[in-house]
Amino acid sequence: MKNILVFASGSGTNAEKIIAYFDAVSEVSVQKVYCNNPNAGVIERAAKLGVGTRVFNRSAFTTEVLDELKTFRPSLIVLAGFLWKFPKQIIDEFPNKIINIHPALLPKYGGKGMYGKHVFNAIVANNETETGITIHFVNEAYDEGAIIFQAATQLTSSDTVEDIAQKTHRLEHTHFAPQIHQLLRD
Repeated sequence: MKNILVFASGSGTNAEKIIAYFDAVSEVSVQKVYCNNPNAGVIERAAKLGVGTRVFNRSAFTTEVLDELKTFRPSLIVLAGFLWKFPKQIIDEFPNKIINIHPALLPKYGGKGMYGKHVFNAIVANNETETGITIHFVNEAYDEGAIIFQAATQLTSSDTVEDIAQKTHRLEHTHFAPQIHQLLRD
């Protein structure tokens, strides 16, 4: 049995899609969702799907959470809208087992502070004709880990920040879980 731990900070739509996808896969299980925001929507989404959550603060991240991760020995740690930088201690403990999804075609629009609407605003400001998603391994630098997968979508000059967000979310919801599954097969 392969097991996944998901880290999320927000509404949790990607986490929800991942949990639902793996409900139908007998050899993979989403064991728990870790969240750094006690008011995040992901907590309720996970509960509705029968997955427990662990809310933690910054001081517990490299102590209690790291100890729990060592106990779980996950096949994969998936960042699905998790906004904190992952600590070096955890990255070193789980090399090439931590992945993230980014709402742009890296290396464009990556780095500290580039998430969600910040990315979409930059895309609009630069009149991009294409954007997409990037699934990548996590290393010590924001959005600089090895790229696993990218998918693109075309943009029009009339696309708003909200339009770009919707197009990006569709790509995330379509590709993230299957790419996780593929990684677990390799």
